[in-house]
Amino acid sequence: MQKNKNHQSFRAIGLYSAVLSQLTGSVLVGIFIGRWLDEHYQMEPLFLILCLLAGLSAGVFAVVRTINYYFDGES
Repeated sequence: MQKNKNHQSFRAIGLYSAVLSQLTGSVLVGIFIGRWLDEHYQMEPLFLILCLLAGLSAGVFAVVRTINYYFDGES
């Protein structure tokens, strides 16, 4: 019984870690790419906003896929 409870705890920690890293990573990549494009093309907030939204949507998509993967394996 205790072994199963520990397994579920580690699985939940893994899920939280994956969600946090995917959302944070995709948003940060979007910000850095957007800032670089803004500096390169001299269009200050345009690419930052577009890449931030693209990174956020990619992160949400990745989180949904990860959550579906974790819950498909449970019985």
